[in-house]
Amino acid sequence: MTAGSQVLVSSSGLTKVFSARKRGGVRAVDEVSFEAHAGEIFGLLGVNGAGKTTTLRLLATMLKPTTGEASVCGHSISKEPQAVRRNIGFMSTATSLYGRLSAREMVTYFGRLNGMSAEAIDKRAGELFNLFSMNEFLDRRCDKLSSGMKQKVSIVRTVLHDPRVMIFDEPTAGLDVLTSRTIIEFVKDCRARGKCVLFSTHIMEEVEKLCDRVGVIHDGKLLACETVEALKARAPSGRVEDAFVSLVGEPT
Repeated sequence: MTAGSQVLVSSSGLTKVFSARKRGGVRAVDEVSFEAHAGEIFGLLGVNGAGKTTTLRLLATMLKPTTGEASVCGHSISKEPQAVRRNIGFMSTATSLYGRLSAREMVTYFGRLNGMSAEAIDKRAGELFNLFSMNEFLDRRCDKLSSGMKQKVSIVRTVLHDPRVMIFDEPTAGLDVLTSRTIIEFVKDCRARGKCVLFSTHIMEEVEKLCDRVGVIHDGKLLACETVEALKARAPSGRVEDAFVSLVGEPT
């Protein structure tokens, strides 16, 4: 991120309350406010269930906020959801593939959903297939692929239309070291090309490797929003993990 870089994601008081029969209203996201810029990797760091995924799904217009507002590339998530979707790529470990389609068919299908021409799909997909070393399994059905192969297909379909904002929700979860390295390097390349990357993780090492700034989220609340260096400075050890624990508290 460079000084004065464009704000591409802006959240103001974003809140999501789910109704629960026994517990009443559950505030999964509680007045979360932050900005993320072009050429920046903004991390959302938190334990499982902290509210990271719900926040990202709100920004991706997969959920409607209870209160608050957010914009992506200048478009309101509440009033202009279609415009928001044209400008984002969203990838989550919970996103499934169509098992009967081949990897190639899956990517082509999503390219068409995003309004790409056949020529544009072939060109862009070919570049990404080579980048992720996918050519050997392109014509294999998705239900026959390994976890790492499936994750590569998910990423390619997410970024095929070259959106300005990339949203990755724990993209390396459960993957082997080599596949994780490939994904991490691709995320870095997105930043180098001026993309705004939102990166959700609970892995401290990924925060240190990747993120320019990080928001620490816990029980739906954003407890800190600062550079990684500023976060590390909160702990005498200078470690992200210790700074994180000092913010959220030890588990009980």
